[in-house]
Amino acid sequence: MAISNDARTRVKKVGEPVALFLGRLGLTPDGLTLIGFGITAVGAVLLANQLWLAGGLVVLGGALFDMFDGTLARATGQVTRLGAFMDSVFDRMGEALVYVGLVWGTLDLGLWRPVVLAAAAMAAAFMVSYTRAKAEGLGFSAGTGMAAVGLAPREVRIVILTLGLVVAGMLPGFPEDVDTPGALAYPLSALALELALGLIAILGTVTVVQRILHTRGQARQQARADAMNAALDATATEAGERTS
Repeated sequence: MAISNDARTRVKKVGEPVALFLGRLGLTPDGLTLIGFGITAVGAVLLANQLWLAGGLVVLGGALFDMFDGTLARATGQVTRLGAFMDSVFDRMGEALVYVGLVWGTLDLGLWRPVVLAAAAMAAAFMVSYTRAKAEGLGFSAGTGMAAVGLAPREVRIVILTLGLVVAGMLPGFPEDVDTPGALAYPLSALALELALGLIAILGTVTVVQRILHTRGQARQQARADAMNAALDATATEAGERTS
């Protein structure tokens, strides 16, 4: 199961009128990239202060806003390699800030599990992006091909994280006195965060494996094609020598 490129295209088409409206206001694709990053940074600060619900909604808003930069660039013929590079870099920076905010916020709770899971989720998320970038840099799955490989691309991770943060914001944290009979010894909000972060870490790792296998399959296909071409060239050369 994965998000197909066709599905991505349909979603981007839905957001195209909004992107064009923002363009008419004078915003450029690079400007939208920076604004989306700024919104995400605000969300990270909210998470560092344990404002899970508000932080989750702001992070989601930043992610939604971020998709308009590429849509505006394509709709107005402003697609450039530098713009794609900047978009990818600021996406990774924003994602890093979100997880750092989560680590900071959960660390203040005095709990170790959500801290470790936030670090694991960040590592898995970055490995998902790295496997795509490295494979495409070496000529495998050029274009958006690798984006459709795996269970947890960026869109899925954002949805899982946002749901976890919203639920965490709606659940109680530590009771005022954990020594009170019947009081919760472990905050339900932390459990919601752990579930979301653990799911991202697991699905992200599975996605990395899927992309490694996908790239290995492409490498083997290319090796077979190269061997066949070499054999055909050798046969042609041998036939030419016989007739000469």
